[in-house]
Amino acid sequence: MARRPIALVTGAVLLLEAPGIVAVNAVMAGFVEAQSMSLDGMDPDAMVAGTWGLGIGSGIALLLCGLVALLAGIRDRRPGRAGRGLLIGCAVVHGVLGAVAVGLIGWGAFAFLMAVVALVVLTLVAYGKDAEAAERVPAPA
Repeated sequence: MARRPIALVTGAVLLLEAPGIVAVNAVMAGFVEAQSMSLDGMDPDAMVAGTWGLGIGSGIALLLCGLVALLAGIRDRRPGRAGRGLLIGCAVVHGVLGAVAVGLIGWGAFAFLMAVVALVVLTLVAYGKDAEAAERVPAPA
């Protein structure tokens, strides 16, 4: 199974997605600031700061997920427990965002998010416990 290219592509996609999510949140923060928006009387400056914080936090999380996938591909070894947990969380968040995006943005965004879910899950499955055990057992002659 060609698991190394899958992990490398997954890492590259997540690393490219990170600045994109920060840019989307930057645009949203600009709109909130320009229109002085608030939610139930909340300070508009707090809304802007929260939007920036969410964008930067999401970008950092995506960078970490991308690095975990890249390291798995470069080393050709499965990620550690924390790395697997991070990738599972990434897949779950992309799945939930895909479900929301199909209604708000459209099918194109849904397709992109589901492709990322597929890459992350494929990376996790390719580097699963069974895959490691199968590699250590020599093939019958």
